[in-house]
Amino acid sequence: MKIVTDSSVFLAVALNEPERAQLVELTEGHDLIAPDVLPYELGNALSSLLRRRRIQPRDVMKIWDILADIPVELKPVAIRPALEMAAEHRIYAYDAYFLMCSKHWRCPLLTLDTKLRSLATANHIDVLEI
Repeated sequence: MKIVTDSSVFLAVALNEPERAQLVELTEGHDLIAPDVLPYELGNALSSLLRRRRIQPRDVMKIWDILADIPVELKPVAIRPALEMAAEHRIYAYDAYFLMCSKHWRCPLLTLDTKLRSLATANHIDVLEI
């Protein structure tokens, strides 16, 4: 099965968050896919974590290397429909890209973001629960 996995999942795994073991178990043996903007969003998240002092400068590249080792197939996403969804639901475009990826490729979404999970359900997108 293919699973659309958002940035929150990748970061939880790379940062060894409490959900890590469940996420690894849930995705084991499945193919992960994500919108092709994923590396940029992860880079932005790392810089945000650094600015908020949740990670140290010396950790940024170590975490990036962990993220880069997670196998994921990057898929193109149509920007216009994603922006329409973002405007309709007043969400970030990045969140809409993950929803549109799930919708387009007909794959369940795996996220730790409760708002995104609710929006996915409201838009008839299957969501994997941990």
